[in-house]
Amino acid sequence: MALTRSYKHTIAERAQRDPEFAQALLDEAATLFLNGEPEMARIILRDLVNATVGFEELAKETAKPSKSLHRMLSAKGNPSMDNLAAIFAVIRATLGVDMQVHAVRAH
Repeated sequence: MALTRSYKHTIAERAQRDPEFAQALLDEAATLFLNGEPEMARIILRDLVNATVGFEELAKETAKPSKSLHRMLSAKGNPSMDNLAAIFAVIRATLGVDMQVHAVRAH
């Protein structure tokens, strides 16, 4: 019988050892939000928080309760733009990256 692992553990381990992968997850979450796919974006952000800063530290950094942050980043969560901005800021600082948005015309 083949052994299997949780994808969450695989994602977390890779994000911890590969900064470019972690940054790609952050970029993907931002792109998904901007393209109208917030549910998947929240799931990616949740996995990235678990792999990097952790919810307890995120709670300290954002001055939001950990349970509230868990709810915000659930598939059915509904974080405000202020809360999303705070979450992105903490993850960006943790990863030591900057993000810039570039508009591309749709054809």
